[in-house]
Amino acid sequence: MSNDYTNPAFKKLLKKLQEESWQLELIISGFAIFGLITAYPNIQLSVQESENSEQIYKFIISLVALISCAILIFNLLLHVMLRGLWIGALGLRYVSGDIDYESLNYSKKFTKYLEKKVGSFDKYIATLENYCSIIFAISFLLIFYVLAITFTILTIAFIGNFIIDNDNLPNWLSNGVGIPLVIFIVLGMLITFIDFLTLGFLKKKKWISKIYFPIYWVFSFITLSFLYRPIVYNFLDNKFGRRLSLILVPLYVLILITTSLKYNPSNYLSTDTYSNEVIANNENYEDYLIKSNGFMRNSMIQSKVITDPYIKVFLVFSDNIEDIVFSFNPSLKPKEDKRGLETNITIGGNNQFNFGNRAESIQREYIETFNSIYYVIIDSTKYQPKFVLSKNHKNELGFETYISTNMLDEGKHLLKVNRLRISKGDTIRWNISKIPFWFYKD
Repeated sequence: MSNDYTNPAFKKLLKKLQEESWQLELIISGFAIFGLITAYPNIQLSVQESENSEQIYKFIISLVALISCAILIFNLLLHVMLRGLWIGALGLRYVSGDIDYESLNYSKKFTKYLEKKVGSFDKYIATLENYCSIIFAISFLLIFYVLAITFTILTIAFIGNFIIDNDNLPNWLSNGVGIPLVIFIVLGMLITFIDFLTLGFLKKKKWISKIYFPIYWVFSFITLSFLYRPIVYNFLDNKFGRRLSLILVPLYVLILITTSLKYNPSNYLSTDTYSNEVIANNENYEDYLIKSNGFMRNSMIQSKVITDPYIKVFLVFSDNIEDIVFSFNPSLKPKEDKRGLETNITIGGNNQFNFGNRAESIQREYIETFNSIYYVIIDSTKYQPKFVLSKNHKNELGFETYISTNMLDEGKHLLKVNRLRISKGDTIRWNISKIPFWFYKD
């Protein structure tokens, strides 16, 4: 079979496939909806986990996946509903044919109005067919739009991280190249977005199009638009497609606003805040998190009501903690920062075991430095417990220690996790979290 697009036989094949594509659409939509709804909670969990542990790469990937998943679920459900309506309309047409307004025996005024506004039943079926086909196609196009926005933001972050903030480059080069690049990307992003909203207005004016073309060419690579550009222009050259595209954008904004709404019962009281002297947020208590399978905030203890002879304190690890350790002990800072994405694939064997003693001594110094920075206060009594590296109930890396309750009176207490902080050359004390709890002897 020839796939030459100019071949009449190929065009005939395309026409046949177009007529029968609704079956494939329904099959793909059904499997996709089932898979996406199954995957959505896991992706949502991944977003929460990466946000909690401040894993920026995983957070970006998970967030893009979550947004894409939500868009596809909404669009494909809408597609299946409309396609079901279309199939029902086809079945009804087979039974009763077109609409016979005369047999309805309405007044002349209503008959003329309905003939004008409702029209032919065949026209209604054709309109439904158009909506179904365009919604199905635009569902996957919107994923590319999400990726385009993501890649544009990542490009700005990449320039800022690897050019402007690169200590290995001289100032004149990092600022002289990096800052103009960021300005170009930001302005180009806004101009490209305006062109997108106006359905290609900047391409229509001769003198504007000459200025816009270099920006368009650069952003076609940043946003990967060369992969889906034919679909975009096929939408834009169709009046029905343009109209539907303009309807969907405000519809998504409306859905986003609607899903973010929640009822606020008080002007002052809310449990969705960090724990302090008068608020006990469940995200700081291990027993609640285990039951709810939730994620902790930056620190936690075992329970609101403690009957044990000890208090378990756990601090979740993040990149920010490592930066703090480096600021207090610069000798620990490596020449090459290996934080970020990495692979488990090794070539020529793993040399980690050759430096076992040295790695262990560095880890000891690292944790000793951490212990010299972080401390705990219960009510007004300061404790300098020895934290050790551990993992919590969600397998998150962190630091764990235990404090005796022998000296505590029964009743309400406040546990504070503090650390030292270097600010303008001075070392000051900084509060990380406050967790209220009640102690009663078992």
